[in-house]
Amino acid sequence: MNALIPWMERAARMALRGHGQAEPNPMVGCVILDSSGNFVAEGYHHRCGGAHAEVDALRHAGARARNGTAIVTLEPCNHHGRTGPCSQALLNAGVARVAYGCCDPNPKAAGGGDMLRAAGVDAFHLPCAAAERVTAPFLYRVRTGLPWVIAKWAQSADGRIATKPGEPRWISGPESRAMVHRERGRVDAILTGMGTVLTDDPLLTVREARASRTPVRVVWDPRLSIGVDRALVRTARETPTVVACTPEALAERSSHANMLRECGVEVRAVDGLRALLASLRTQCATLPAGDRTGASTVLVEAGAGLVRSLHAEGLINDVWVFTAPHTIGDAGPRSMAPMSAAALAGLPCVWHGTRGVDAVEVRRVGG
Repeated sequence: MNALIPWMERAARMALRGHGQAEPNPMVGCVILDSSGNFVAEGYHHRCGGAHAEVDALRHAGARARNGTAIVTLEPCNHHGRTGPCSQALLNAGVARVAYGCCDPNPKAAGGGDMLRAAGVDAFHLPCAAAERVTAPFLYRVRTGLPWVIAKWAQSADGRIATKPGEPRWISGPESRAMVHRERGRVDAILTGMGTVLTDDPLLTVREARASRTPVRVVWDPRLSIGVDRALVRTARETPTVVACTPEALAERSSHANMLRECGVEVRAVDGLRALLASLRTQCATLPAGDRTGASTVLVEAGAGLVRSLHAEGLINDVWVFTAPHTIGDAGPRSMAPMSAAALAGLPCVWHGTRGVDAVEVRRVGG
């Protein structure tokens, strides 16, 4: 194994600290070693519009970066955006070597490696699974024009997704629910379907964690049947809410659409789920100032029907599965996983651990 791989893995862990703040930019981490290969400093891209990971790490390294090595998860950028080119910052710092885990596919920013090599720096691509995992959402957005989609669900030890009538509604424990609320506060949109709206009447807001963002709540409602008495509609003036339907439904139910708009809901007509995600990537919600912002990450909190439809169209990137230690039995509906348990277990595991008594798995479906 290349001796720099552990440092690249460390840089990837640093990059994850920017989740929820760096987007729509990529999450990027950087580690600086001195000329003898000793650790000097590390940094990451804290927020969109702020210093990039290389600049953050170089600030901490100071003069010790000269003749050293920079290990960065994504090829240093080579353009003047909100900040200057990272490739020039590395060159100015006197770094002798630059290893990057992924090549930048963005034509506006790519070319940093070539620029550094032309200036005499030993810049090279060092493939690393950890760097590829953390950069995958950005690469996917650039390649497809779609947001990164995370589907999550909780299930019992025997694979059931709902409790028996009269029993507490929660399958997962409070620690798992807190983890979900933290993720809600890091994404741009939360997508649900009408089955969930009718069954649970959810709010889909961030209540148990500090939020980096206020996610837009999106309901896939092909027939435009959502009632104005639903919690998502009643609170639409407080939290941005989009109801997406087919063009035919909008034409047939224009008066109902107007009622929803009067409640503060944005009604949007799209030709299916792929078109809905593409529209969210382009235009997520209307902000108070009239600005438009596109979704980088969408969290799906829905029932089996919507999750399976998204999976069938290849639109799910990650799944988060929370498995409680107790069983429910035949009275509860089976897991909403869009594939068999064996197929799910065969997907690459991005992360696994526990939250309270629940087992948690994050698996990569596509991207």
